[in-house]
Amino acid sequence: MKNFFSNLQFRKATVFTALLLPALSFAQPLKVGVAGLSHDHVHGILHQYKNGEAIIVGIAESDEQLVQRYKKDYQLPDSLFYKSVSKMLEHIKPDAVLAYNAIADHLSVVEACAPKGISVMVEKPLATTVEQAQRMEALVKKYHIQLLTNYETTWYPTNQQVYEMVHQQNTIGNIRKMIVHDGHQGPKEIGCSKDFLQWLTDPLKNGGGALTDFGCYGANLMTWLMQGKAPVAVTAVTHQIKPNVYPKVDDDATILLEYADATGIIEASWNWPFGIKDMEVFGEKGYLHALNNNTLERRDTNNYYKVEVHPPVYKDNLSYLTAVLKGNVQPNNDLSSLENNLIVVKILDAARKSAREGKRIML
Repeated sequence: MKNFFSNLQFRKATVFTALLLPALSFAQPLKVGVAGLSHDHVHGILHQYKNGEAIIVGIAESDEQLVQRYKKDYQLPDSLFYKSVSKMLEHIKPDAVLAYNAIADHLSVVEACAPKGISVMVEKPLATTVEQAQRMEALVKKYHIQLLTNYETTWYPTNQQVYEMVHQQNTIGNIRKMIVHDGHQGPKEIGCSKDFLQWLTDPLKNGGGALTDFGCYGANLMTWLMQGKAPVAVTAVTHQIKPNVYPKVDDDATILLEYADATGIIEASWNWPFGIKDMEVFGEKGYLHALNNNTLERRDTNNYYKVEVHPPVYKDNLSYLTAVLKGNVQPNNDLSSLENNLIVVKILDAARKSAREGKRIML
């Protein structure tokens, strides 16, 4: 395999520009506002803040017990806290706002930020309904902001390398089948906070259970690998294996995506004996398996290979967001882009409908 840093001009031509352009350094970290503290992923930005990788200039949270807990845990000053995003933006001018609230509340964050020209990055998925996503899209177009979605798997070097091997190196030929597994023992079982569980297991605030929480990863990756094409049809089956633990939502989902010349299978669960986020891609002449963030396998007709995994150019959401806001990256249909994530929301919406009605849903 060619060295990761060789043939740089060729690599710049990839559709997923954000992950392949050379890394950039800036004089100071981004100044960010934080919308909500109820998503446990908020620990990520707070650790980045403590490590000097971001400057938090405001936090919007109306739940006082959450405010007090995070003040104590991270030694945060009172001056950072506001009761709402709108009130926060009356006092600060961040480079961007990062949303760590319920998925259904992402729209209100964009509604507050967009008229002020402030870009937003939300935790996955973008929205709970197609209507919410389309409203966000309209605000983005009207006010010319960036609206990005953050997935853990975006920053996996193995996933980035799979894309390059498929679309730049033609290692396995045209894609014929994709399988993505995402899941764990269950959010309650692994110790998610009660504030997170309160909306994560609510069908309105989260849009569903495992289907939404983990199904979005596969929809995101497959839309990317298919270079922005939406599937022709979606079929889904869901189960409620632990109704005593998750009485309102599914806890296991299988989603089938039909493309003109390929098939995608998404397996999402809160019922597995361990956590897993992997991806398999079958092509005309080979197979790639990203087992996790650092192990990649390749097979062809006669041979099996352990692929050397190269370090990522953008290692996390902040380095990528910085490049986007500086105008050095155009997020056109990459994993974080609005274009990709509008399709993700449509896939999840169709999957819920398919599972509910027991039929194949055409897109």
